[in-house]
Amino acid sequence: MENTSSDIRQLNEKIHQASAFVDLLTMELGKVIVGQRYMVERLLIGLLAQGHVLLEGVPGLAKTLSIKSLSSAINAKFSRIQFTPDLLPADVIGTMIYNQQKNEFVVRRGPIFANFILADEINRAPAKVQSALLEAMQERQITIGDTTFKLDEPFLVLATQNPIEQEGTYTLPEAQVDRFMLKVVIGYPTKEEEKLIIRQNLNPEASSPIRPIIQPSDIMEARKLVREVYMDEKIEKYILDIVFATRNPEEYKLNKLKPLIAYGGSPRASINLAWAAKAYAFMKRRGYVIPEDVRNVCFDVMRHRVGLTYEAEAENVTSENILSEILNAVEVP
Repeated sequence: MENTSSDIRQLNEKIHQASAFVDLLTMELGKVIVGQRYMVERLLIGLLAQGHVLLEGVPGLAKTLSIKSLSSAINAKFSRIQFTPDLLPADVIGTMIYNQQKNEFVVRRGPIFANFILADEINRAPAKVQSALLEAMQERQITIGDTTFKLDEPFLVLATQNPIEQEGTYTLPEAQVDRFMLKVVIGYPTKEEEKLIIRQNLNPEASSPIRPIIQPSDIMEARKLVREVYMDEKIEKYILDIVFATRNPEEYKLNKLKPLIAYGGSPRASINLAWAAKAYAFMKRRGYVIPEDVRNVCFDVMRHRVGLTYEAEAENVTSENILSEILNAVEVP
């Protein structure tokens, strides 16, 4: 793909103008969400790169508030599904019900028919429900009875899981976790931020409601531009080196990682790393990807795609530790 510098300059100007809404959106969300800038940024990456996001953090860190506020700011339809052990696939996707007046079966659509789905505590529901949701995420369509329905775009699933309790939970299988573009681990706010959170909650009149800043159609347009963001062959090689280092660490002089990695990232990891880096560059109002973009999204794209061996778990090595080693070893273009 030959791009002259003037083409890149034009693209850069085009994207600089088109991405102005990102700052407006972040400011609008800032009215309601204190801190958690990182999480909001990750939600926007998922939205722009057509990827779903798995959020992990203790309860009460504004996960639900963030996604709800984001859908209000985009004037989109929002659904929250609380996953419980007795949930059935029909409770998520919908079912056929018998209409006595018409003497026929009609489709009753489930909560999945929305733009933004918050799948709260996804690991509380049995595998059957999880796979119904994951099919919708992958295919962006739902089959009820004999009819297949296309889901409205943008369609973004945000699943949350609570890392503390493992009692009565059904862990997501590795192959299904791989369907999520990003796995974002959320930490606690700082003291200053928490002081603001307390004030805001004790005086709700002080905070103004979220206004719709953009329309879902604007997001679709932005996605087309994210595709156009220029990625040099050197950056492609950098992405491949990072992913291949998780599969064959010895080729990157990382022999000590070999016994710690059970399996590395699949081609889906490379695709998602490239997508997320492009979306991040777009959010930073640039028409081209730099190595820093790749490094910035690397942990969220890769942390759930590197399998650890028992030896790694015994030594308390996390996938983040492994990724840090890889990023330090792989040559930056």
